Amino acid sequence: MNVDYALIWAGLIAFAVIAYVCLDGFDLGIGILFPFAQNETQRDEMMNSVAPVWDGNETWLVLGGGGLFAVFPLAYSIIMPALYAPFFIMLLALVFRGVSFEFRWKTQTRKYLWDWAFAGGSIVATFAQGVALGTLVQGIQVTGRAYSGGWWDWLSPFSLLTGCALLIGYTLLGSTWLILKAEGAVQAMAYRFARIAAVLMLVMIGVVSLWTPFLHEHFMSKWFAWPAMLFVAPVPVLVLICAAILFRGLKNSEELTPFVAAQCLFVLSYIGLGISFYPYIVPSSVTIWAAAGPDNSLKFLLIGAVFLIPIILTYTIYSYWVFRGKVGKTSAYHS
Repeated sequence: MNVDYALIWAGLIAFAVIAYVCLDGFDLGIGILFPFAQNETQRDEMMNSVAPVWDGNETWLVLGGGGLFAVFPLAYSIIMPALYAPFFIMLLALVFRGVSFEFRWKTQTRKYLWDWAFAGGSIVATFAQGVALGTLVQGIQVTGRAYSGGWWDWLSPFSLLTGCALLIGYTLLGSTWLILKAEGAVQAMAYRFARIAAVLMLVMIGVVSLWTPFLHEHFMSKWFAWPAMLFVAPVPVLVLICAAILFRGLKNSEELTPFVAAQCLFVLSYIGLGISFYPYIVPSSVTIWAAAGPDNSLKFLLIGAVFLIPIILTYTIYSYWVFRGKVGKTSAYHS
């Protein structure tokens, strides 16, 4: 039987990326909302809601990046030079954010500095991720088998738009997470921001979705050519259904429904992006199969992934199960 290892690995890396977005997205969203907390007690409650799980969430980022390097070396060698600046900024911001989890609880006189490190790191990392995504979607200049664009190609109106869109999206995820985990004033604040972010998120989905097909001819042929558009039509329909469920949940002050609906919006948007990309890994330049390593290497790496991914999934699910329920105002990240 002829096994398409490149396609399998493309699916695994795509899964790792969306797992990172869905999981780390809401704790980055907590950081984005951090400056709007009214006092230290509220900030403690917000940070404690993600403290047990935030570092595990970032495992998926490592898996996605490492998988791209190991399995699609050509794509990695093209994408990285094009996105050095936003990736470096993102990683530096994540470092500041991660350190703030530890230092914030150890100091009293300068706690505000680590509050801003947590908020600033979350905002900058999110915006950098959105810019990197926008740059990849709009296309990377490739000559032969190498990146041939300039240093500032990542900075464009479309990439800035996607950076702002991801800030809004993570704000929605963070606020719906707080609705689920917090109580009292923090939950009330979360409902308020969730309603605003939900409206803006839908606007951004609409703008980006209408702009994206005009970036590449094969994007246009996927979404607006007949009869191909029949096969992709369920995606925008499902987006509208999820949006309706989200707004109904927020209107009725439900707790779980808004979080699930917001996550579904991200997954559906990601599916739409995957439909646009396929069969390219670098749009209009490099296909999945052209970028992949030898089949023997992919097969060997897949054996490791068969064991590794279930382990990551298991401890991720277990950690969320152990720390289920409301976080409470008296919880503490440190012992």
